[in-house]
Amino acid sequence: MSRCELSGKSPVVKNLVSHSNIKTKSTAMPNVQRKRIFSKTLNQMVRLYMATSTIRDMEHTGGFDKYILNQDDSVLSQRALDVKARIRRKMNKAKKA
Repeated sequence: MSRCELSGKSPVVKNLVSHSNIKTKSTAMPNVQRKRIFSKTLNQMVRLYMATSTIRDMEHTGGFDKYILNQDDSVLSQRALDVKARIRRKMNKAKKA
């Protein structure tokens, strides 16, 4: 099953309702792509599975680093949490220097 590593979007079960009110179960899958995103703080590319809507949200927020730092930890995958921790460490190291 596809799942976005940054926003936590996953497949949703929904009902298709006909004119005669017959309900048919179906699943709506998020458009998840494997993308390489450049992190300005880490100065390197990061590869994650992310929904296309998350990519749009990220561009609107102001970039990958800003978006991942504002995300709640409960939504992020383990790989995304590792990237977030690396960004935080690098930012703290830069502040101390």
